[in-house]
Amino acid sequence: MKTNQMIRKAMTFFAAVALTATASACKSDSAAPASSGGDAPIEVGIVQMADNGAFTDMREGFIGRMRELGYTEDRMTFDYRNAQGDMTNLNSIAQELVNGGYDCIVAIATPAAQAVVNLEGETPVFFISVSNPVGAGIISELEKPDKNATGTSNAIPVEEMFKLSDRLTPGCKTYGLLYNTSEVNSVTTAEAAKAYLSANGMDYREAIVTASSEVQQAAQSLVGQVDAIFIPNDAMVQSALPQVAEVAKDAKIPVYGSSAVMVASGAFATVSIDDPTIGAMTADMADQYLKGTPVAEIPSVVVSTFTTVINQTTAAAIGVELAQEELSAAVILE
Repeated sequence: MKTNQMIRKAMTFFAAVALTATASACKSDSAAPASSGGDAPIEVGIVQMADNGAFTDMREGFIGRMRELGYTEDRMTFDYRNAQGDMTNLNSIAQELVNGGYDCIVAIATPAAQAVVNLEGETPVFFISVSNPVGAGIISELEKPDKNATGTSNAIPVEEMFKLSDRLTPGCKTYGLLYNTSEVNSVTTAEAAKAYLSANGMDYREAIVTASSEVQQAAQSLVGQVDAIFIPNDAMVQSALPQVAEVAKDAKIPVYGSSAVMVASGAFATVSIDDPTIGAMTADMADQYLKGTPVAEIPSVVVSTFTTVINQTTAAAIGVELAQEELSAAVILE
């Protein structure tokens, strides 16, 4: 996929997280040491709510890191499931994975993690990129996972995002917030954005969607009302980002997204995590479990290393001239 190739190329600037480790086989009891060679391959179920570039990069980052750690194809297999944006499908998949006898389950982003963890199964769950795991009810404390689940959190740096906007497109006073209220991660980020804007004397307009088919019209409703658009980490909106980008380009409105994939899809800029790296970090946590560490003793991790990503083609389309110092400090997509 062209978008994923662009992201992977860009992400060669990022420092991947790597821990040296030797491979071991799986166990059935989270408190017991992993068994040694000769057993059947470790089976890992992977689930995500929808198909988009960010989730693909997270998944491939996880799988790639497990291979690096020695879990070769004869030692570990992956059963990947995609709910295609349908909550009913997601819940059915979650039930199948929980009942499927997997050694562990990997849930990408908040909706998938909630669907699996809420079933209270015995299979350990490792989540990737959940912005607010406590607020989403996936764990009670980051440091002490208590629901047989742990993983990585990608809290969006809202303050840094608006500071970036002040530098790249100064003078923005009213922001459009485009998101889906059924995703806890989106609501959390949107609430943080509203609090920041209000505290700093700026205004906002909300455009709420309940289906991906509504996203383009919602973006159009903001034209003429806002100086810029901010999109939280929202899978539904991200799936329709190219349409949002076209609306914004025609109106000369900068769109600030929450992931590098959004920027590759036409958004103007972001301050974000590296999606393959957060997947790899979760793989390191799964490796700890497979080597005998109970899930409750593997703290969830909030990823706090961010990189600025700018789409230069979009910048030209909306008439933004980028200072050399900004270009030098960012990953530039064309």
